[in-house]
Amino acid sequence: MTTPRQIHAGLVLLLPILVAALDLSVGAALAMVVILLAWRWALSLSGIAGAGGGTRLVLDTMPASHFVEKVRWCLDRLGAEYAENANVGVLGVLFTGRTVPRLRFSSGIVESRIGNSPEILRYLWGAYGSQAGKTASFLEPTEERLQLERRLERYGVNQQVWFYYHMLESRELTLHAFGADSDRVPRWQRLAVRPLYPLLKAFLRRAFKINASHYARVVTRIEELLNEVDTLLADGRRSILGGAEPDFADITFAALSGLWLQPPGYGGGRAEGCLLDRERLPAAMQNDIRRWIADYPRAVAFVERLYRDERRAGTKDIAAGPTTQVHDQGGDSR
Repeated sequence: MTTPRQIHAGLVLLLPILVAALDLSVGAALAMVVILLAWRWALSLSGIAGAGGGTRLVLDTMPASHFVEKVRWCLDRLGAEYAENANVGVLGVLFTGRTVPRLRFSSGIVESRIGNSPEILRYLWGAYGSQAGKTASFLEPTEERLQLERRLERYGVNQQVWFYYHMLESRELTLHAFGADSDRVPRWQRLAVRPLYPLLKAFLRRAFKINASHYARVVTRIEELLNEVDTLLADGRRSILGGAEPDFADITFAALSGLWLQPPGYGGGRAEGCLLDRERLPAAMQNDIRRWIADYPRAVAFVERLYRDERRAGTKDIAAGPTTQVHDQGGDSR
């Protein structure tokens, strides 16, 4: 859905072209500038007049992103009301410098923005920790949980290298994973991402240093982390750190591992149009996944259990509940 602000922004960009194409006089050009300024003023006033009480949350996303899934899962577990602004692939980070996930929250006419999943979770703990009581206790940022989260964030970045190393040569599969076939993202982005794919591919290769030696290093790091988690889970614990119930570090591990495992329920009902059948993946990628499933069975079972008992259990309510879809000029990336 195109918003009035987007239309206004588009006309501002087109104004020099219109002036040149129509050979307008200086007076006519000034009149158009005045009209656009007045329109912008009216949009600002309408925002003030329409500002209601309470806090409104909007999560900028890329539907199948594992970092987005981490934040989305925590919001859903809290029962927080939020709207989702889905975007395609890496268009945002390439052209605007914005990454996902990004949480925008407004109170009255004031809007604030937070990027990066750890910082978003710290905000959620601050905003909901006291008022939600036990419901929010899984977000409590103990030092032990924070240390594990920092290591898991590196695990997530390593998976991005792993993913792009295998996938970038498979244009249509990568575009599908970006959301080019999903009706949850704006049509103009779905159309734009296809001709721009060579540029996006070159950008990703450079940004993530995609080459054979880097791939080999990140696979070693991924397997070290999986082995450590698998070993910790050998005593049958319900949480990686030994807690009685899963916490945000457990959710982080499950969400980030969902990139390669893609268990049922991944995305909480909002990534179906971007998921890939394992049989369609490049053969070398399938080999890595099969090896990890065989070598780290407790870690895999832990992720599958969390998705079955914690994530999928709420999927129906999530799909029919307060989460809505909005489209505007959002960002994207991981």
